[in-house]
Amino acid sequence: MQRQHFILFDVLPFIGTLIALGALFYRPIGALEISLFFAMWLVTGLGLTVGYHRLFTHRAFTTGTAVSAMLIIMGSMAGRGSMVSWAAMHRRHHELSDHEGDLHSPNLHGGSLLGRLRGFLHAHLTWMIEHDYPNVAHYVPDLMAQPVLVRVNSYYYAWVLVGLLIPTAIGGLVAGSLWGAVAGFLWGGVARMFAVEQAMSAINSVMHTFGARPYRTRGDNSRNLGVMAWLAWGEGWHNNHHAFPYSAAFGLRWFEFDPGYLFIRVLAALGLAWNVKVPSAEKIALRRLHEPAPDVAELEHG
Repeated sequence: MQRQHFILFDVLPFIGTLIALGALFYRPIGALEISLFFAMWLVTGLGLTVGYHRLFTHRAFTTGTAVSAMLIIMGSMAGRGSMVSWAAMHRRHHELSDHEGDLHSPNLHGGSLLGRLRGFLHAHLTWMIEHDYPNVAHYVPDLMAQPVLVRVNSYYYAWVLVGLLIPTAIGGLVAGSLWGAVAGFLWGGVARMFAVEQAMSAINSVMHTFGARPYRTRGDNSRNLGVMAWLAWGEGWHNNHHAFPYSAAFGLRWFEFDPGYLFIRVLAALGLAWNVKVPSAEKIALRRLHEPAPDVAELEHG
C-alpha cells in the first residue's frame, strides 16, 4: 500500500508535471493556469500546515467539528496521506527526531559525504516507498476517539480525487474548452500536487540539514530557513517549531512570515478558532541560544 501510494501521489505527479512543462512549447501558460496552481497550492498547503500539523498533531488551537472536517478535506487533497496516518507519523517524528526510529531523518546515515547524500535522499523521498507504520492506537488515540473526524478521514482517496476535479472543472468552465479542463488538471492538479510534495519533503530533508538554530531543542538538528517559510506556508521556521511544538505560531518574530498562523488568526477573529497557543516571552528567552528574547506581545495578544 505504501508503494502504491508512492507511485500514485509522488511518481505520477512528477510525470504529470513534466507533461505540463512540455505542453508549454505548444500552449503558453496563462492567468488561468497560474491562478489555479496557486489557489490549489494555498488551499491544500494550509490544510496540511494548519490542519494536519498544528491542529491535529500538536493541538495548537481548538476549533469545531465543521472546521476540523474542512481542514481534513483541504489537507487530504494534497495527497500526502490521510490525516490520522500523517499525525501518527509526525508525533513519532517529534518523539524520536534525528534519533533511531525517526522515519525520515537525514542524519542517520553516517557523517561522510556519501552518507549525508543518502540521508538527504532518504528524508526527501525514499522513506515514503516503505517505512514502519506507527501504531495509531498509541500515537493518536485522541483522534481515533472522534468518530466524525475518523469518518471524514476514511474518504481520503475521494478527497484527493476532488482536489484534482476542482481545478479541472474550473479550467474547463472558465476557458469553455476541453484544453481548459486539461490545463486545469495539469497545473491546478498534478503539478500543484508535485510542488506541495516537494515543499513538505523539504521540511524533512532541507530543514534538518541547512539553516539557523536559534533555539535549544531535544537533541535534534531542526533548522530555520526563511525562504522555506514562503515556499511552505510558514513551515520554514522549523527550529522554532521543534523548540515550541505546541505553538500555533511557527514564526516567533514580527519579520518571520507565517501564512499558517495568519490563517489561524483569521479563524480566531471569525470565532472559528480559540485556545490559540503561543509561547510566552519568558519561555522563548529560556530556549534562546544567543540573542535576547524577541518581543512576542503581538503573538500573545493575537
